Amino acid sequence: MKILLIIADGLGDRPFESLNGKTTLEAANKPNLNRLAKEGMVGLIDPIRPGVIPGSDTSHLNYLGYDPFKYYTGRGPFEAMGTGLTLKGGDVAFRANFATVDKNGTVTDRRAGRIREGTSELAKSLNMKIEDVEVLFKEGTEHRAALVLRGQGITTDVTDNDPHAENLKPRDIVPTTKEGIKTARILNEFYKRSLLILKDHPLNKRRRTEGLREANAILYRGGGQVPTLPNFAERYSLKGGYVAAVALVSGICRLVGLRDFTPNGVTGSIDTDVRKKFSAAIEALKEVDFVIVNVKGTDIAGHDGNGIAKKEFIEKIDEAMGETIMKVRNDIVICFTGDHSTPASVKEHTSDPVPILLHYPGCRRDGVGDFDEISAKNGYLRLTGSDLMNVLLSSANRAEKYGA
Repeated sequence: MKILLIIADGLGDRPFESLNGKTTLEAANKPNLNRLAKEGMVGLIDPIRPGVIPGSDTSHLNYLGYDPFKYYTGRGPFEAMGTGLTLKGGDVAFRANFATVDKNGTVTDRRAGRIREGTSELAKSLNMKIEDVEVLFKEGTEHRAALVLRGQGITTDVTDNDPHAENLKPRDIVPTTKEGIKTARILNEFYKRSLLILKDHPLNKRRRTEGLREANAILYRGGGQVPTLPNFAERYSLKGGYVAAVALVSGICRLVGLRDFTPNGVTGSIDTDVRKKFSAAIEALKEVDFVIVNVKGTDIAGHDGNGIAKKEFIEKIDEAMGETIMKVRNDIVICFTGDHSTPASVKEHTSDPVPILLHYPGCRRDGVGDFDEISAKNGYLRLTGSDLMNVLLSSANRAEKYGA
């Protein structure tokens, strides 16, 4: 059978006061997810290991069978690949944000009002050469971007400039080893130049007149060198594809050799067309054996601390599943889970295990008819992220026997 893996980013949650003490999954009206749970099996998954707080990058790597403790060098390379940049061996890539700073250089918004329009114009103005190092800058989705350094003597041995909070000034980049001295110097110089370029950019002048937050600074973090990942098709004897609007996820998928089936017009935000994503995935399964779909809105609502919006986005996912996934549920393996928990009450990733749902023709039923964090503990499944591909392959009758 063919395999559809749906990742609702940041799905896991904790009881939320405005939802009468329920989690967002418990409070959501989700008849299709509940039906899949009743017809299949549910449980909990630790995306990395119990007690380890996952990033979206490390959890997606682990779910696809690539040990993050072996292959993870930092989020930057995946973010950069996902924007469409072609990276070379030795390149060092960083995650970046368009941000807003005031006249004193203090960060007032790390996401520049979640800017959407004109980021490609801003990014083009930031490609430059500093000393003998080529600086490549490319926009991603919304405020996100990627910064790549290409040249001799560039390393990841530097600190970030991102203060990770508002009302603080960006940090000075400092080397963590002698080898990082040059890289720190280049990054600090890039930040100074970028401030001048962005201040006078026509887009920011327009945003000023319209009362919008300017994208007048660049925050960067998560530097890493491009890893070499074993090819997915060779590893699993599966032709694979992906549907994802977030640069980070698409970058990981590209690096392992998955084919892009993401339709035009979808976003990595709450306003995305979930039905369009699911329809694209089903069409892709006519050409490949495995498709992973990332839906980001649950994570965004969690980070915003908006439990109501997260509940409503889960309902949006469920409605889209009713129009698409439910029609093919008796023909394929369906796995629905999250890459980590982002409780709206915490506004950040936590190590809480995530509910997982598995449905395929002839699967055992565990009698759990509700899909949420509390009900899931009564189901069959108790996994870590590194187990997932083995479970999916076995469910699809594609696994190799271990032993005689």
